[in-house]
Amino acid sequence: MQTLFRCLFCLGLILSYSLSVVPQSIDTTTRRHYEKIAEDIIYSGLGSGKAYEILRELVSTSGPRLSGSPQAAKAVEWSKETMEKLGFDNVHLEPVMVPHWVRGVEEASLIGSESKGNESLTICALGGSIGTPEDGLTAEVLEVKSFDELKKLKDQAKGKIIFFNRPMDRSKINTFEAYGGAVNQRGSGAVEAGRVGGVAALVRSMTTVIDDFPHTGAMGYNDSIPKVPAAAISTKDANMLSELLAREKTVRVRMKLSCETLPDVESANVIGELTGSEKPNEVVVIGGHLDSWDKGQGAHDDGAGCAHVIEALRLLKELGLKPKRTIRVVLFINEENGLRGGKAYAAKTRPGETHIAALETDAGGFTPRGFGVQADSIRFDKIARWSFLFSSISADRIRKGGGGADISELARQGVPAIGLNVDGQKYFDYHHSDHDIIDNVNERELELGAISIAILAYVIAQEGL
Repeated sequence: MQTLFRCLFCLGLILSYSLSVVPQSIDTTTRRHYEKIAEDIIYSGLGSGKAYEILRELVSTSGPRLSGSPQAAKAVEWSKETMEKLGFDNVHLEPVMVPHWVRGVEEASLIGSESKGNESLTICALGGSIGTPEDGLTAEVLEVKSFDELKKLKDQAKGKIIFFNRPMDRSKINTFEAYGGAVNQRGSGAVEAGRVGGVAALVRSMTTVIDDFPHTGAMGYNDSIPKVPAAAISTKDANMLSELLAREKTVRVRMKLSCETLPDVESANVIGELTGSEKPNEVVVIGGHLDSWDKGQGAHDDGAGCAHVIEALRLLKELGLKPKRTIRVVLFINEENGLRGGKAYAAKTRPGETHIAALETDAGGFTPRGFGVQADSIRFDKIARWSFLFSSISADRIRKGGGGADISELARQGVPAIGLNVDGQKYFDYHHSDHDIIDNVNERELELGAISIAILAYVIAQEGL
């Protein structure tokens, strides 16, 4: 399910770069008023911002935060305490039952290759995978680039490890488009392997970088098809294995995974607000997801998003800016392997409240370029007319198409959904891997994202849609 939402989000990002904006006119007095506010937010953020400090505290307190884990529980506690210390209004938790998958031991190696011998392979289990038998499994490898190719080779697939080796398309300018063109291998590879009698799925990591760091991510099963274990293999080893298969008739791999799914665990979305001065029941949500995969520190995905929205509200409070409508920070839990936090938030009855917009940041802590907006033409124009406020930081591309996975349920209810767009060329270098650490986040780029969100959230909360 998560993979579907991610692909829909990617499509929105692609569209956001292709559709132009015709802003509505704004009178000179109003324009100058908001230009001054935007300048103050930019000056304060770049001069004494706290986004990087917030992110550092999050990752040092909890580390990777897979739903259901003790680290995720620490992150929930830290988030609530941080919002309280910063003086946010109405800080509270909204409980959510989340899945609890654990990784366990991971091993893989070539067995009896003519030229390579018993050489280790760098792999990691895909999120949600079942484990192998306790002693592991050993089988020949069948390489395919697509599900269609696998169907054609189904007579050769029985009893084999199916190696899905379709790279992300490096020719794509938009890396999210490249990701969308390859990620179905990860999400559904185990199902397709099981369908043809395969014993496991081995999937090329979702990155354009050639290195020895495997990238995990969500996968799923179909209860009507035999379940087989699934793992990602680093791009370096994927290339080596492919070259070996081209030279040798038979290549065997031994895999051992001890991952398993445990009973659901109670967790929570974390919420804090800047209460509106005139229309407090009209709400602008700004959010990121608190959970991460259990690789690296979850710094870009999505610690950066959490730091963005906490810092955005902190900046507004520091400057004494209190908009007419409420701005609500929501740190969603379980985006990565279930989307239960986003669904629970949207499903909750909130008497008297109206969501006028929802903004999500889940593309990393890179330089902001603008926003993608999913809304009807009237409300889109009301958002796009403020693009001039972001021109000094080159984040003024407000385009149609966007949103995010956690706010997708609100979007289905008719709430305008906005996604922060950033320079994503490096995102998949780190995504879901041991590379996703705070050392790979730039302090100024991260702060600029928070600044952009603060400006847009304020003007929408002040002027409405």
